[in-house]
Amino acid sequence: MKANLVAFITCTFLAACTNTPTHLIITPVLTNTPNLQYDNKNAQLEVIDMRTASHIIQILQEGQAATLISPRQNLAQIIQETLSKHWQNQGLNITELAKNSITVSIEKAVISVDQQTINYQSQSEIILTVQINNGQQTLTNTYTNRGNSNGPLKADIAVLERNFNQRLTRVLTEILATHKINSFIH
Repeated sequence: MKANLVAFITCTFLAACTNTPTHLIITPVLTNTPNLQYDNKNAQLEVIDMRTASHIIQILQEGQAATLISPRQNLAQIIQETLSKHWQNQGLNITELAKNSITVSIEKAVISVDQQTINYQSQSEIILTVQINNGQQTLTNTYTNRGNSNGPLKADIAVLERNFNQRLTRVLTEILATHKINSFIH
């Protein structure tokens, strides 16, 4: 009887440990932002999510429905708040009444996990397109970050979340460091 009780408790504990979280926490941390200065220039900022689905992680396992995990907060809102904060720190006034308009389109932001019985493989990709109109011309740049990983057993959602945050941080830092954007805004 004790052996059955121990086995039951062990199985219950292991099952509790393997629950997949329902949401991701997306928090890009930009510590080394570029030293570009905008000298009190003004711009409107809009971030548009062009993806057909809002999830970030999709776990595909043969014979099972895909597991989809979305961010806790809207990804477009996270990107808008992050870029606004850092551009304002660089001297760019983000306002709704400006002749310069910046539109950031989220083209792709996904981690696709192929979960096998004893291992997994994941592919991640973030693609953001930045379009700036200064009232006379339009500048369009696309920023991409891709990566692959694999490992034994089951994919760790916390590790995938951390990797996504690092990739998003790199893309946003690259946007903030683009000298063309700085010189294009009047």
